[in-house]
Parts: sequence; C-alpha cells; structure tokens
Amino acid sequence: MKQTDYSPDTQARRHFLQTAAAGLGALTLVRTSLAAEMTRLPLPGGPDERQLTTAFPGKGEMILQRTRPPLLETPWSVFDKGVFTPVDQFYVRWHWADIPTTMNPHTHKVRISGHVDKVLEFTVFDLMKHFKHVELAAVNQCSGNSRGYFQPRVPGGEWSNGAMGNARWVGVRLKDVLDAAGVKAGAVQVQFEGSERPVVATAPNLKKSLSVDHARDGDVMIAWEMNGQALPLLNGFPFRLVVPGWYATYWTKMLQHVRVLNEEDTNFWMKPAYTIPDNWPQANMTPGEQGVKFVPINRMVPRSFITNLKDGASVGAGRPELVRGIAFGGDTGVKAVDVSIDGGKTWTATELGRDYGKFSFRQWNAHLKFAKGDQTVMVRCTNTDGLQQPMTPNWNPGGFMRNVVESTRLMAV
Repeated sequence: MKQTDYSPDTQARRHFLQTAAAGLGALTLVRTSLAAEMTRLPLPGGPDERQLTTAFPGKGEMILQRTRPPLLETPWSVFDKGVFTPVDQFYVRWHWADIPTTMNPHTHKVRISGHVDKVLEFTVFDLMKHFKHVELAAVNQCSGNSRGYFQPRVPGGEWSNGAMGNARWVGVRLKDVLDAAGVKAGAVQVQFEGSERPVVATAPNLKKSLSVDHARDGDVMIAWEMNGQALPLLNGFPFRLVVPGWYATYWTKMLQHVRVLNEEDTNFWMKPAYTIPDNWPQANMTPGEQGVKFVPINRMVPRSFITNLKDGASVGAGRPELVRGIAFGGDTGVKAVDVSIDGGKTWTATELGRDYGKFSFRQWNAHLKFAKGDQTVMVRCTNTDGLQQPMTPNWNPGGFMRNVVESTRLMAV
C-alpha cells in the first residue's frame, strides 16, 4: 500500500473538490429518459438483450439491469481498454431504493462508536487532515457477478460478467481511524452502515461486519478517490469502505456509521443474507440439497477472462493470433494465467503484464495459432497461493461466487 503525507490544506482537498463531478451541483441524481439502444448478453436463461443507458449522473454508457435501486453493469468492451476500469463506466449496485440524490461533503460525517474509548465523527476533509493518506489498487466485484450464467437459474440481479471493476483507491486506513477512537478489549467485530434506506419502514438497513483483526489489518480503507478523481455519487460519494480481496457487499458506500461490537453481528445482512455453503473456495452445493451449513460470504477467488475477442469472433487460421485478457487472484496475487485450445488437455503459459499489487487486475496476452474451423479458447488463472480456477462451475441458491475456467468460441478462417 502506497503511503503519502499531506498537510491539512493540501492539493488533496483541492483535487477532491475539483473532481467531484466538476462541482457539487452535478452530484444531483437526475431523472431522465433511458436510451433505447440495446446490447446482447449471452445469458442461458435470457433475456438475450439488455438496454444501454447514459441517463445516470457521472456515468457513461452502461448496461441497465435495474433503475431503482440502480444496477448498472460495465459493458464488456471496457475491460479491454486497460487494467483500471474507467470511473464513468464502473459498475453500480445498490440494495435499497432510497439513496441520497445529493451529498454535501462538508456536512456528511462518518461516526465511530460502540465498544470504543471515545466516539468520533469525521467529514471527508477531517479524514484528509488528520490521517496519513494511502493508495491501493483493488478489484471491487459484486457477490453476484455472473449470476446470469447459473444453471439452474437463481433469483436476483441477472448479471453477465461486468459487475466488477478495478481502481486505484485513495483514502486512509481504517486501522488508523479505529485506533484514534480506541478499540476496547473484548471487541469482536466492526459493523459498517451506509446512507441507503429501504422504502418499507420494517425492512432492515444494510449493515455488514468484519472481524476486528480484519478491520485493523492495514489494507481495509475509507476511500474518497478512485482512479484519480472523487467517487461518483453512485459509487459512494463522498467516501466508502474498501475491503481488498473480499466481495463488494462489504464495501459500504456513503459510509455513515462504524460500530465496534463486543458480540457477533447476527443482523439480517450477515445471516441469512449473503451466505454461501461452507466449503470455500467452491461455495458449491447440489440444487435441492438439504442440511448444508452456510456462512457469510467472504474472500474472492481467482478469475480470468478474454477481453479482445468476443464469443463467435473470426480469427485467422494458420498464423499467430493475439489473445488478450485480464485476471485477478481473488484475495491474493496472480501467479500464472494459462490458455488451452484443446479442451483443457494441454495448457500454454501467457505473458503477464505489469503487476499493480496483489488485489488488482492483471493483463495477460498470448499468440495462438488456430487450425481452420471452429475453435474454443479456455483461460485459467492460478493465484499466488496455488488456488486455480475449476473446470466445472459451482452452484448455490444465492448465485454467489460464480467461478469456472472461461471459454470463448471462435471461427478460424
């Protein structure tokens, strides 16, 4: 994690204000008509076509999964542009429909309370002033990314593979903020709550918790910047939690409360919501299977994709053809990315691009020679802990942690 010291009245504050959608007034969540252009997603359960939209503030062209609460997927072509996902096409996922349509960074505060020596409150500018700034590259991936490929189909947002993104996050270590409040002996977990609210009064606010040791590991952050600019409103302005290597359900947006708990958090969003079969990294069970133990979803697993060739694309036969993509190791780095054109019988190592840290996307490329006719390219990531993508996909009723060696069908001519 990169560390930078700033004085209280620094370029960090000025840069934050300058990049906050070019002015606070631009952070209003406007209601506009949605675009009519469509894109095709090869989801086995359909629908095959999804609407593209540019109607949301701070966002370019996105795949519209849902309008309220906003669920916006990154178009797949974006991932071939580089390791870091453009902010204006970084995916969006909210749970409850009542989210702030404006947010004033001068008055919005995060409150640190619970099993601590003293209750503290900070605006984003207080955090900038009082704590050391750090930068970390990390993948943010929805727990249900790729849910649309689960078979049998399961309920929920039917994402393709674009409910993920990679960014350079700038902020402060949560450890430093907790240390300032003074975590008391006997603390068990740290709970996080954002500013979104359910439209039904009896529904539970979204609250997620990490163990105290995890919350204080030095990697978990409160971040106000992604890829060189202030967070867009829809990605959590003015600041959000960043939990590198863990699924995005823990990455609380518009962070409002941090509570240190002296007992286990059993609120709805920890149990039963967002739970997986207790057999990480598979998170797998048979449809209809009984007596399965479930635990809260947690660490991500390695994944890899081809980005420069779409399914069904034509390539040249008998000559080297560039195949390029991205990979990430889950909760640790990428050790290797291999490709196969014979159904997984043999594998060829790819060339890995620059390493931006163990939580980041990493580009890879290879030149493959195809025989004429139908071809299938498989891509497999192995992380630095030796964990490798499986050949068969997992299944669970939440549609969480989809993972399998990805295949792309091509026509060599």
